[in-house]
Amino acid sequence: MNTNVAAAQWEEARNLRLAARLASAVPQVANAGLAREGVLRRAVGLTLEASGCSAPMGSRCRVEVAGGRWVDAEVVGFAGDRTFLMPTAHLEGLLPNARVVPNRMQGEVAVGEGLLGRVIDSDGVPLDGRGPIRAEGHQGLAGVSINPLMREPITRSLDVGVRAINALLPIGRGQRVGLFAGSGVGKSTLLGMMTRYTAADVIVVGLIGERGREVRDFVDATLGEEGLRRAVVVAAPADRPPLARLHGALRATAIAEYYRDQGLHVLLLMDSLTRYAQAQREIGLSVGEPPTTRGYPPSVFAKLPALVERAGNGADGRGSITAFYTVLTEGDDQQEPIADAARAILDGHIVLSRRIADSGQYPAIDVEVSVSRVMQDITDAPWRERIRKLRRLMSAYSAQRDLIAIGAYQRGSDPTVDEALARWPAIMDFLGQDVAEAANVEQSKAELMRLLDDGAGIPL
Repeated sequence: MNTNVAAAQWEEARNLRLAARLASAVPQVANAGLAREGVLRRAVGLTLEASGCSAPMGSRCRVEVAGGRWVDAEVVGFAGDRTFLMPTAHLEGLLPNARVVPNRMQGEVAVGEGLLGRVIDSDGVPLDGRGPIRAEGHQGLAGVSINPLMREPITRSLDVGVRAINALLPIGRGQRVGLFAGSGVGKSTLLGMMTRYTAADVIVVGLIGERGREVRDFVDATLGEEGLRRAVVVAAPADRPPLARLHGALRATAIAEYYRDQGLHVLLLMDSLTRYAQAQREIGLSVGEPPTTRGYPPSVFAKLPALVERAGNGADGRGSITAFYTVLTEGDDQQEPIADAARAILDGHIVLSRRIADSGQYPAIDVEVSVSRVMQDITDAPWRERIRKLRRLMSAYSAQRDLIAIGAYQRGSDPTVDEALARWPAIMDFLGQDVAEAANVEQSKAELMRLLDDGAGIPL
């Protein structure tokens, strides 16, 4: 009798487990209510206004254009009975009173191993002419936030192949770094070096709002056939609508999150964070947001941390995303709003100087004003002391640069400046690096040690 009762209980428990698994396997369809079709009432600039349309914020709608074609648009705001839409593609043949049909689908990203080696646009459509992409699943465009207490701490350095960064601005695996540069100072060249030489399982590149010519150059010249094999490129050039540029950055981040969740170490390169902010500015101003700081509406400064916080180490050691975001400093102004906001939310910043670039030194990294906020966690005491010593020498030399240039500095006035003068040619050789040359972390540390520990030629 007891045996029969135990068997019945076991069978009941098994049935409950099976029912639970079946319930989780069946997709749960939310009660979205009736989808009400609307009519296009107004089109001003980038914004479409529809009436009679019932669709939640962030959902997609289809707008009818001439020739029986349809264009996708996203709900970006409301005002009374009017729904504000922003198109994801160029609007050609738009007609008054056109039909607006809610799709009720939130943005989804096709993910899988089939993305590796491919170049896609902000909607996931292939640009490389190699046919459709085989997807293994889908995930949300906006991503899923990670409990900050569950994130793995940054404790391991990452080799990026650039001597000045590896030795003086060490990068940690899972760090988020800003690359601050004006136009024409070697930003893209430095990104290309890191793309080729960084020790990562997968590279995800987001080319957001840049020139269309740069897409082909980056794929062919920078990545090459070998580099593209482990990379995914998401391209949303400057001629795309602002919502497409916004989605390009979100899609690149979502793809990087997918590979991180598979336990891989991902390098995310986004060029540029400034164009992402400018796209959001266009959208915000179009729907009536008030401009606050230099024409940027408040939503821009809310979107930036929401995007950046998605990168970093995963929960419980499940992979990592080390992210480099380029920030364009207009007129080389390091205090402009986006640069200032980016510095506050990133784990470090590398500044490229026009003065250094004009002197012929590449990469044109200004070590004195660049910072890695995780250096304390991934370096030992002797390494940190050498970094501080080199910074002191460079700062002392910069303070007396004008006097040295005209020959007015008297040796013996300052021992630190004297040492900097004696070591300066070697320091310049150390900081410079050819684009075809790679220097790993151990090599960079050894060269830094030889540079500073060698007393030959230093006045006593």
